[in-house]
Amino acid sequence: MAVSYEVRGKVAVVTIDRPEARNAVDLPTAEALHRAWLDFDDDEDAVVGVLTGAGGTFSAGADLKTFDLVNRPEGSFGFTRRIVSKPTIAAVAGYAVAGGLEMALWCDLRVAGEDAVFGYFERRFGIPMLDGGTQRLPRLIGLGRSLDMILTGRPVHAEEAYRIGLIDRLVPVGSELEAALELAEAIAGFPGETVRSDRLAVYEGLGRSLEDGLAIEDRHGRHVMEAAAAGAARFAAGAGRGGSPVDPF
Repeated sequence: MAVSYEVRGKVAVVTIDRPEARNAVDLPTAEALHRAWLDFDDDEDAVVGVLTGAGGTFSAGADLKTFDLVNRPEGSFGFTRRIVSKPTIAAVAGYAVAGGLEMALWCDLRVAGEDAVFGYFERRFGIPMLDGGTQRLPRLIGLGRSLDMILTGRPVHAEEAYRIGLIDRLVPVGSELEAALELAEAIAGFPGETVRSDRLAVYEGLGRSLEDGLAIEDRHGRHVMEAAAAGAARFAAGAGRGGSPVDPF
């Protein structure tokens, strides 16, 4: 199978498994990715999703040998124009280039090994970005740095990517998935309703005025006040004092 879906505790791991093609995505792989993220959204056991690639590479993007992807409403990779309801993390080893970079940017957070390389390598072949590359990167690292990457297609190695905020955790080579799972499990240990509502408020507020953003935050916050009351009661009973860990909900 070109894509595997596995639930480990409260974390779903979606793996692109075409190492012979550097995990490049053809049409069957895009369709499998579409199904995997639909399954994740519907899976009550999965609280956080991790996207990774097999064989020491994240993804080289679209498979230019088959060049059979379809510009579908969900994105040509099957999911990149969707916003799933739960947090996602990219575990990046090796190359995350062209559409591979766009898939990594789709995730909320990125954990990358010291051998990771990012870049819009499709610039050399005149292939446009259709899976969020021109929109998500500027929101993440700013206009100037984004245009530098978009217009030149140059490789950005892991250390620079970490410095400019393209990745959130820089880890030793080979430990990317383990570190991403550890981060995912930490997030999964928090009260899920509030994690999801705060995350959604961030996305809905992007590009809006501060006034509109505050109204969005208030609307989502009001929906989880029952969970907030339960959390306040736990604190009042002595849990989490002094910043100490709190048992998972």
